[in-house]
Amino acid sequence: MKILHNKSLLTFILILFSLMATAQIPGITPAETEEEEEIQEDPLGRHTPRGTVIGFIDAMSARNYSRASRYLEFPQMIRDSEGQEELIQVLMALLDTEGDILPYSLISKEPEGRTDDNLEPELDKIGTVNADGERIDILLVKTIGNENNPIWLFSEESLAVIDSASTTPNSLVDRLLPGFLKNNIWGGVPVGQWIVAVILIALSYLLAWAVIGILLWISRKLWKGAREEPASGILSALHLPLVLYLAVMLFISLSRTIGLSIIIRQKFSALTVIVGITAIVLLLWRLSDFLGKYSQKKMLLRGNPAGVSIVLFLQRAAKIAIVILGIIAILGAVGIDVTTGLAALGIGGIALALGAQKTIENFVGSVTLITDRPIRVGDFCRVGEITGHVEKIGIRSTRIRTLDRTLVTIPNGAFSSDTIENYAHRDKFRFHSVLNFRYETSPDQLRYLLAELRKVLYSHPKVLPEPARIRFIGFASSSLDLEVFAYLNAIDYDHYLEIKEDLMLRMMEVVEKSGSGFAFPSQTLYFAKDHGLNKVKVEEAEEKVKDWRSKNEMPIPKFSKEQIEKLKNTSKYPSEGSVENE
Repeated sequence: MKILHNKSLLTFILILFSLMATAQIPGITPAETEEEEEIQEDPLGRHTPRGTVIGFIDAMSARNYSRASRYLEFPQMIRDSEGQEELIQVLMALLDTEGDILPYSLISKEPEGRTDDNLEPELDKIGTVNADGERIDILLVKTIGNENNPIWLFSEESLAVIDSASTTPNSLVDRLLPGFLKNNIWGGVPVGQWIVAVILIALSYLLAWAVIGILLWISRKLWKGAREEPASGILSALHLPLVLYLAVMLFISLSRTIGLSIIIRQKFSALTVIVGITAIVLLLWRLSDFLGKYSQKKMLLRGNPAGVSIVLFLQRAAKIAIVILGIIAILGAVGIDVTTGLAALGIGGIALALGAQKTIENFVGSVTLITDRPIRVGDFCRVGEITGHVEKIGIRSTRIRTLDRTLVTIPNGAFSSDTIENYAHRDKFRFHSVLNFRYETSPDQLRYLLAELRKVLYSHPKVLPEPARIRFIGFASSSLDLEVFAYLNAIDYDHYLEIKEDLMLRMMEVVEKSGSGFAFPSQTLYFAKDHGLNKVKVEEAEEKVKDWRSKNEMPIPKFSKEQIEKLKNTSKYPSEGSVENE
């Protein structure tokens, strides 16, 4: 763990020094990203607020007061060079002691300045200083230069207030540094201040690491859920980004408090934005990594290996997007114009999307199948005209083993947009049939059949009582029709066929006892040898109906609740003689 922290500290220091070095290289300063024609119009770069601030800081870094004065609009009473140099020194002293200038990336690089700061169009606020206990805004004003071109200067109004301010004492760091560290200058700043800056970087990182570590430790002690997934993973992902961001905030605050030179602080001006972006990118990266692994575990526990492939693809795509967006944001923060690159990426993205339209469609279909889960591996289903068992759900396609034992591959785009009927999740099976009886069947025979067939349904333990029914539904061309409708409590389709078979055999027995018979879907020719219906059984059925009438027990048009309860589960299933009864 200590080695990891040391590596993180080393990386943090290298990032800060690279930013410092980048800010000192004239060839890549944000001010010089303007068009060549505009730079030639004003060699000092004063055509934008950002260029004015950078030029002034660079001139002070070189101790070139003559050049620095060309970035200021001096008050009327200060015209001699000595007075101008004295005012510049006062301004720098105020900026060094708890003064602020906005990071370069937040200062406008447009010739017209900022238009959303509620100031006059020709004014831009770029920082503040503390003089005589009062905060003074440092404003830039757009004026007309020697060649009648608009340029930005430190405003006369701000400089007049600064000129009247009391002389500020030396900063804390100047009072503590020995003479030899103050006399040796590097980059326009005493070497001692650079050493202090390095010490502050290390101290800020250690303090941030300690504070965040203590806070996370307390959260795990006080909140039990913080020690379990997914909370523990999220807290671990937050740790390093929070440490980096807090370290930068501490460095900026401490450097301002001890009076570190504004030149050094402006060399690190892009640090707040860059580290903020880096922290966010790192946080999103770590969260996507954790969520990806967490989702993969969940998918494996649910027995969904196809979901793991989808999660891995989404995780990689998210990481690529995070890195690209982070690079674009950082380039924009350091002043590199990324508009052209973004336009090229946009055109390339459109072309790629058009070329990979089917691939994207299939991938979106895969995500739909994984998230909505209309089917799972092993389910028996019908998709369009295809019926069979699902064998595999991949990123591009789904494979179904048909009843003919062929393997059908369906692209997920077409699969997810088609009608899917899943038989695997049925809670009950429907039993529906229409029984056709001969026209010779008498009304009382039909009543007998209706009553006895209903008894078969109500007494069967595998038939759900609601909405089990048998009804006389009409006169067909060659038959009298009874409709049977019920739901069966079956484990699977094979079990359903067993129950259905048993019910139909019992119903055939009832029909045989009624003396009637099933009709044929054709005309019946009667010969002399045809004895017609069984008169004995017809009389028995009619006598049974008469008996019901006399006792007011006619189960037509429906059985009473008491009769249904009395019949419930009185049939034996499987029926007598079945091998399963042994």
